[in-house]
This record gives sequence, C-alpha cells and structure tokens, in this order.
Amino acid sequence: MVCQNAWGREVTSALEPMTKKLGWGRLARELTTLEAVCWRKLTVGGAVEPSRCNYSACAVGNRLVLFGGEGVNMQPMNDTFVLNLDDKNPVWCRVSVNSSPPGRWGHTLSCLNRSWLVVFGGCGRQGLLNDVFVLDLDAKQPTWKEVLVRAPPLPRSWHSSCTVEGSKLVISGGCTDAGVLLSDMFLLDLMTEEPVWREVSMLWAPPSRLGHSLSVYGGAKIFMFGGLAMSGHLQLRSAESYTINLQDEKPKWTQIGYGVGSQSGGVPPPRLDHVAVSMPCGRIIIFGGSIAGLNSPSQLFLIDPCEEKPLWRTLSVPGWPPKLAWGHSTCVVGGTRVLVLGGHTGEEWILNELHELCLASWQDSDI
Repeated sequence: MVCQNAWGREVTSALEPMTKKLGWGRLARELTTLEAVCWRKLTVGGAVEPSRCNYSACAVGNRLVLFGGEGVNMQPMNDTFVLNLDDKNPVWCRVSVNSSPPGRWGHTLSCLNRSWLVVFGGCGRQGLLNDVFVLDLDAKQPTWKEVLVRAPPLPRSWHSSCTVEGSKLVISGGCTDAGVLLSDMFLLDLMTEEPVWREVSMLWAPPSRLGHSLSVYGGAKIFMFGGLAMSGHLQLRSAESYTINLQDEKPKWTQIGYGVGSQSGGVPPPRLDHVAVSMPCGRIIIFGGSIAGLNSPSQLFLIDPCEEKPLWRTLSVPGWPPKLAWGHSTCVVGGTRVLVLGGHTGEEWILNELHELCLASWQDSDI
C-alpha cells in the first residue's frame, strides 16, 4: 500500500510479478538505491527482416513490439514484429495482420490500454504523415485500423510521443516537410466516441526541436530532454530539460535549472536520438544518442525532476552495456527491465542485439 500511494496503482501493478521473487521491501529498496542495477546482454532467436533502421518499438506487457522502419534505398516498411519475453527462448516473430498502415519511418509507436498499439506520423512514400492507426495485440486476428480523428496536427516525422493516464497519446515537436522544426504539443484520447486532437495551449513553449525525449512521471507530468533544437537561426544539439503537468488547469512548461552534486558530472552533453527511461519512483535515466565530440556515450545520467533543485547524477553500472549507438529504441518491461534494441555505431546498424538494464535483482527471478 505504501508503494501504491507513492508510485501509483499503474506502476505497482506492473511491478507485482517481481514482488513474488523479491518482496515489496527489497524491491522498493533496490529501485530506490539502485544497488542491484547492471547491464546484461540477451540472446534471442529469429530476425527482423528485411534489415532496417529508424523503426519504432514499445513494450506491451512482457512483449516487445517493433513496427515499420527505413529499409534499403529508403524503403518505408510497414510490417510488425513481436518478441515475447515470457517465452523460455524468446524469438522475433512477424505478426500476421489483415491490413497494415502505409510504410513509414521516423514515426512513433505507443502502447495504450495495456494491449493497444498506436502508430502516428512519420515519413512515407508520398511524404510526411499525420494519420493514426491502432492495433489490439490481444485480438484473435490482430488488424491495424485507421482512426479518423478530427483536427489533426501538421504532418511530421522525428517527433516524440508518450502515454499519460493509460489511454491518452501525447505528441510533441518534430519536423515538417519543409524542414521546419516544431514546438507544439497535442493530446489525443482514443477512448472517446469521436476522438479529437487537442492542442495543449500554452503562453510559452520550449524552442522547436526534433529527436528529443518525453518521459512520464507522477501520473501526467512530462519531462522533456535534449533533441536538435532551434537556437537563434541555428539548429543545435540540446541539453535542456523542461517539465509540464497536463493535469494543471493551465499547463505550462518550466525549464529545469541544474545543481551539481557530489555524484554529478554536470548536465549530460547535448544530444538527440537518445533514450530516456521513467523509473517507478519517478526518476529519469538518460542514455546514448548522437553526441558531438569525445563524450562517453555509454554513460548513464539520472535525475529526479520532483526534487526542489534537481541534480544530474552519473551512474556506474557493471555488466555488458550496448555499443556506442544512437537511434536505438528502449522499452520498459515489468517496471524493472529496460530493453535496448537497435542503434547505429556510425559504421553499421545493430538490429538484433538486445541489452537489458536490470533495475532490480534479475538473478533471483525466472527471467
């Protein structure tokens, strides 16, 4: 009950299976102190073929789902793959669907209502898109269905998205066909009878950007970090962070000012196409991305946006981290398993490598 009051019912429900192995007391301690955090490499069967990059992935329960991507000669892909981590020997499997959205890359894939997959936007054969497709992964015959939504945002790619309150999709920023960066934010509640995109109106918004991350904490609070952002007339990698609470009557962005603690190396170097992970206790982990210079890409940065003066801290994590990579995808499974897949080393695309950042003692479980 204490954990549920502190972290919310949705978070504690996801953590329930781990408590059968560790108990709530030990699990809460490990997630707070990060004493058991480690990297490990996963070997899985099957393959995501044809080869691709710039796909999008998300977690649906203990399943990883991958959709679309950019194939050879910038070919937009429209297939769906699933990796079930409940299996003793997980294997990538292509999902047989009755219909698929138009092929695309630079889109977002999100999970709503525990089993729905939602695709928005991206770059297709005819240019940028602003359509919405939904698939129920638990249906007997999964089928992608287009949702006709009123008042859609501008077509875009390289935007960011997240899910709040289980059923509401949020999209932010991105890039237009003309190469213009965007600073807007839209909300879509797919549980309504006639879904309508609603622009979140604000007096001020952070500079326009693409390739940034949105992380949800504390219910409907969002933490934005990084990206390629407008700075005057230039487009530069960013290390700025902002927060917004969508439950406020008049939501507003607030820029986070940073302190430097004894465990901090300062603000993470500016980056885009990184990954951001929301932990059960509300803290955010930043990893990887496209970083200029000789900064270490494998370094993990941690921040608690709920602190009065948030501090960036660096984490020293043992084990087998991913290679230097940007453009990878991250899925959080069961609240304690952070799966990193794909990415680019600057020489080759890494498609079938999976690395797991274990936030709790995996060796005491059956995973």
